[in-house]
Amino acid sequence: MKRREFVIKGSLASLAVATSSSVLGNLNPFNGSNDVVNIGVIGTGSRGGGLTPIINKISNLNVAACCDILPFRLEEGLSAATGKVKGYSDYRELLDNKDIDAVLIATPFNTHSQIAKDALNAGKHVYGEKTMAKGYQGIRDLLVQSKASTKIFQTGHQYHSSRLYTYVFDLIKNGKIGKITAFDCQWNRMGDWRRPVPRPELERAINWRMYREYSGGLVAELCSHQIDFANWIMDSTPEKVMGVGGIDYWKDGRETFDNIHLIYSYSNGVKAKFTCLTSNSKDDYQIKVMGDKGTIILDYVNAWFYPEGNYEKEIGNVDGVSGATIQWDKNKGYPIDVEHIDPSKQALLDFRDNILTNTTPKSNIITGAKTAICVQMGLDAMYNNQIVKWNHEFDDLKAL
Repeated sequence: MKRREFVIKGSLASLAVATSSSVLGNLNPFNGSNDVVNIGVIGTGSRGGGLTPIINKISNLNVAACCDILPFRLEEGLSAATGKVKGYSDYRELLDNKDIDAVLIATPFNTHSQIAKDALNAGKHVYGEKTMAKGYQGIRDLLVQSKASTKIFQTGHQYHSSRLYTYVFDLIKNGKIGKITAFDCQWNRMGDWRRPVPRPELERAINWRMYREYSGGLVAELCSHQIDFANWIMDSTPEKVMGVGGIDYWKDGRETFDNIHLIYSYSNGVKAKFTCLTSNSKDDYQIKVMGDKGTIILDYVNAWFYPEGNYEKEIGNVDGVSGATIQWDKNKGYPIDVEHIDPSKQALLDFRDNILTNTTPKSNIITGAKTAICVQMGLDAMYNNQIVKWNHEFDDLKAL
């Protein structure tokens, strides 16, 4: 049996609303590549628990603590970790542990801002799962706390770390598809998006994604990755958004929509469309970036270039690598072959390196805030049936 030490305290309410009462001093500085970053995983459900085995395989990154308000989730998280790991049901107790250098926050959306603020205040580096924070006030408060901290904050939009996505970003910036004219993004699934509940009273704690109090639904949990990518490519934020959604298929008491359709408009006229269904999985996850010279299509781990206008489907050199031969792939175009690893693992590798070298992450507090604002704009547009414009109070996020 693994060496584990349980510190079980707290309650369901403490995770969501409690504020840390301790402020730690500065952590010991990292001095070189031999330093190990001890990380605490706060929230050991599907995401936090799924990232733990990945962390186990990364050198110089060690899961030293886990926290969850649900005992069976905590046990699963502890079982997934290797070595000596402590367990907590109150994240504030974890933050009081001076041996913890950083935290990974994978809790319900409505708790992200408060837990991240407390972690920064306690002198911890933070990997905050997407979407960064719920609501404009939560976003603003976390920005202010991060500005007052010297610790690394990385937002969990892992495609920002993907070497494939980074390569595609460079291709587009270097004119591969010409002038960008539109984005067409989707993330379609067939399923009710529910998780099994052992007891009825745990429904909201386990299926929090279904309830507006805790969740941003499909926009925050899925489309936010693609919204983040569009902002990244555009080096801008949208002026306005319109959209519709509904609970039209899964009539099961949920409050968040089971289908969403959003259009964001940027100042240069580029429109970015985002669709997410739970009643049809055709083409699953896809991003199309369209320009007047061609289109680049991305899925989770692959990319293709489809030239605009006249072309011949023959061997060519499309990806900029001298001597590379690339074959036409059905209707998707020419494959873009780039060596890369799982985006989640790459993001965690980057988090480790950013801590050890004290460098700003690619997916940082500012990029995360921009995406979180766009998510809230989309939710407001759908829930209130209105066109929502960018709030100019957020024009200079660094000044907040």
